[in-house]
Amino acid sequence: MDEEIKEKAYRRHVGRNLQKIRVYMGVKQEALATDLGISQQEISKIEKEEEIENSLLSQIANVLGVAPEVIRDFDVERAIYNINNIRDNTFEQGSTSIAQQINPIDKIVELYERLLQSEREKVEILKKVNNH
Repeated sequence: MDEEIKEKAYRRHVGRNLQKIRVYMGVKQEALATDLGISQQEISKIEKEEEIENSLLSQIANVLGVAPEVIRDFDVERAIYNINNIRDNTFEQGSTSIAQQINPIDKIVELYERLLQSEREKVEILKKVNNH
C-alpha cells in the first residue's frame, strides 16, 4: 500500500504543473483564458486534469511562452533546487556581496530546453545505431 501511495505522489499531474508555472509567471487564469479564447472556468477545470490533450497543451504553452515539455515535465523540487542555486550564486567584491539578478523562470525554461535537446540528441543517436 505504501508503494502505491508513493507512486501516486510522484506521478506527474500536468494540470497542477500548468497552474504552478502560470502562478510563478504571474499570469492570472482570466488572462490565460482570454488569450486562449475560453472562459476562466475552463482554465480552472484544465488545471484540475491529470493529463492535458497535446494540442491544447501546445496552445497553452505557446501563450505562456514555454515549450509544452516544460509544463508536462515540470518538477517542483528541481525548480526549487535551481532557484536556490541561482540565489546562492553570489560573488563578493571587497566586503560588498552582489547577487546576480536572474529571472528564475528563465533559468527553469533554459534548463528544461537543455534537457529536451539532450533527449532529442539521444533519440537521434539511437536512430542511427538502429539503422546500421
